[in-house]
Amino acid sequence: MQFVYHSSAGIQTLSVDTREYEHIFKVRRIGVGEKLHWRNLEDAFVYEYEISQIGKKEALLELIGKKELPLLPSKILHVGWSIIDPKIIEKTLPMLNELGVSKISFVYAEFSQKGHKLDLERIKRILINSSQQCGRSLLMHIEVLPTLQTYLEAYPKTHVLDFSEAKLSECEAVTSILIGPEGGFSKKERTLLQKQSIVGLTCNTILRSETAVVAVASKILA
Repeated sequence: MQFVYHSSAGIQTLSVDTREYEHIFKVRRIGVGEKLHWRNLEDAFVYEYEISQIGKKEALLELIGKKELPLLPSKILHVGWSIIDPKIIEKTLPMLNELGVSKISFVYAEFSQKGHKLDLERIKRILINSSQQCGRSLLMHIEVLPTLQTYLEAYPKTHVLDFSEAKLSECEAVTSILIGPEGGFSKKERTLLQKQSIVGLTCNTILRSETAVVAVASKILA
């Protein structure tokens, strides 16, 4: 673990729930007088706290220093990802977070199962845990959009991943890319996509949605 997350990290006296941070106080047995690094994932600072008191329900920590230490990817990548099974999305998110994807816009395409509902609070917890492990200093931005048209209105310059003679590796400065749903885009959606830049991967096999999104992020960011 590179740091510990708390939304209020940065204030002088930090009060934390010992049950929420059971790993620190019961598994690692961190005691009074020891120091820990914390982030709030909203700024670039690492805050150093010293544990001043540990009770049954909460612990108090005093701020003793801070250091600006951004850990950000060298490139910015926004991914539009047509919604698939939330369980698969949740398993894939840590990989995208580690690779450095800046933002994901989840899109309900016509072939997306409308019964799939994302638990945004759970997604946030997954991203926080992943960031604590990989050291990422800012939380990935997440949004949900109801239709492909809504997505294109918000991101008119997005590229689209599909079978194409133009390969992703040959394109310059791709900062936004859309991944389609399992089953591909509908005829109506393909009409909407006619003005977009279509790019493909070098492999010619049909990829699962989660494989495609990781491959794209790796190609652009790694």
